[in-house]
Amino acid sequence: MPNQEREISRRGIMLVVSSPSGAGKTTLTRNLLEQEENVSLSVSVTTRPRRPSEIDHVHYHFVSRRRFEAMREGGELLEWAEVHGNYYATPREPVEQALSEGRDMLFDIDWQGTRQLLEKMRDDVVTVFVLPPTAAELKARLERRAEDSTAIIKQRLHNALEEIAHWREYDYILVNRDLDKSFARLRAILTAERLKRVKMLDIEAFADRLLVDLKKLTP
Repeated sequence: MPNQEREISRRGIMLVVSSPSGAGKTTLTRNLLEQEENVSLSVSVTTRPRRPSEIDHVHYHFVSRRRFEAMREGGELLEWAEVHGNYYATPREPVEQALSEGRDMLFDIDWQGTRQLLEKMRDDVVTVFVLPPTAAELKARLERRAEDSTAIIKQRLHNALEEIAHWREYDYILVNRDLDKSFARLRAILTAERLKRVKMLDIEAFADRLLVDLKKLTP
């Protein structure tokens, strides 16, 4: 008997993962991209100059400020923000195409970008907020990275105050005490959302066909 599950098509998911710096979001999302099939990272548009190590259309879609503003005014962006004088945004077209093909898109954005996605595409968006186990551990993780000065770490902790205050706006909360357990839970969230009835485009036809076949077998 053919694998019936393969006959059921579904619309993709927009999986948003947010957290304060140091909570473990980057590691979790990187692992998800490496270990889960059919998940792609959304590539942002930016007006920031390209760095020598960056590849256009891979790390970012690099555009001029004029082009960015035209995209924004033309409704081509799902969300956008200005950071340190440069614009960043999520282009609509590649996301829409991926979802219609049943592919899932992963978003590494903050609560402000998340709000904009929810306003435009609520039915497609699943949101996850990653929290550190304690404030002291968050600070320790930032210090262990040895990437930032004391002033920058202090600023990141200050930013965390505002970011964590928005945790209630998210569908799921992960308290990242143990990376392996948190990753297993993130994968479980993705699996559960993929199986939701509303995401299966032709599940109604499949169920109806199953009932017809069962009636034929019932005397």
